[in-house]
Amino acid sequence: QVQLVESGGGLVQAGGSLRLSCAASGRTFSDYAMGWFRQAPGKEREFVAAIRRSGDVTSYADSVKGRFAISRDNAKNTVYLQMNTLKPEDTAVYYCAADTLYSKVAYVGRTLDAWGQGTLVTVSS
Repeated sequence: QVQLVESGGGLVQAGGSLRLSCAASGRTFSDYAMGWFRQAPGKEREFVAAIRRSGDVTSYADSVKGRFAISRDNAKNTVYLQMNTLKPEDTAVYYCAADTLYSKVAYVGRTLDAWGQGTLVTVSS
């Protein structure tokens, strides 16, 4: 099974940018579709973005379209989430996840093969 470790979270002012990284190990990274999810205080975990194994197809939650971009580098076993024009409502713990099925990452978001431990993003107003 693949292991995932996120990094790059922190405190940023509204309108600022952050780039999250998720490093994978243990299994062949290119076998997995990858996704980012987030959980704000007192709320359920929600889908943010997904990317297919080859990186040619991506999907986004409506709330982040045009502001966030997911990408991957299969040579570095890493998936990224570039977050621009951040808003206070983007404050959450961000998790990366992996599954061999892109549809599960993009449309189901449950019972995925692997999850990271999360990284906290705080956006101040």
